[in-house]
Amino acid sequence: MNELTYSINGFDHCELYVSNAKQTAHYYRTTMGFQPVAYRGLETGNRESVSYVLNQNRINLVITSPLEKSTKIGAHIDRHGDGMKDVAFTVDDSELAWKTSLDRGAKSAMEPKEIKDGDGEAVVSAIETFGDTIHTFVERKNYNGSFLPGFETNDLGMKSESTGLVHIDHVVGNQPDGEMQSVCNFYEKVFGWHRFWTVDDNDISTEYSALRSIVMANDNEIIKMPINEPAD
Repeated sequence: MNELTYSINGFDHCELYVSNAKQTAHYYRTTMGFQPVAYRGLETGNRESVSYVLNQNRINLVITSPLEKSTKIGAHIDRHGDGMKDVAFTVDDSELAWKTSLDRGAKSAMEPKEIKDGDGEAVVSAIETFGDTIHTFVERKNYNGSFLPGFETNDLGMKSESTGLVHIDHVVGNQPDGEMQSVCNFYEKVFGWHRFWTVDDNDISTEYSALRSIVMANDNEIIKMPINEPAD
């Protein structure tokens, strides 16, 4: 196992690119008990996109829509529909996480940068993973705001009743047939993760479908990512 010189302390947040962020945020609030906690958009000086940050216990979702179609966010939605863009990790050293990942063969999605506002500062960086998905490394050692610099605390004047969701247990990465193994190799090489669990079509199948899955996990197994592919 390739040990890391930095620590991954959990899933920081998952960011979804959607065609209607306000409607999607409303859905998660009213059906699953997520509470709006922060906002970024035209009112905060962002002319490209609008984002609602939703929280429930240790779960943070960022729901983002483009304000103009001719953006990378709009292109992502055109290609994939509404879906996940970023599976972000909380780390103790964002720059070190980014540098280590690149040294091990990952491609950069965002160079480390320090962001700050009146509540303090944070450091963020990101790498590419499978498809158009990225992993952002979030370091918040000196930040006391509701989410991250650039977002304003805003509950939209709404209070939600928790449904008992506590934390993100795992995030699945579905792959085309024949690509599961190469993605697992990426996580082994770049992050030093190990294989937590493996199943095949003898374990997961119906009359019409089946899949193979390898669950990758970090050293303390707080992060788990099943990597799936279809089986004949």
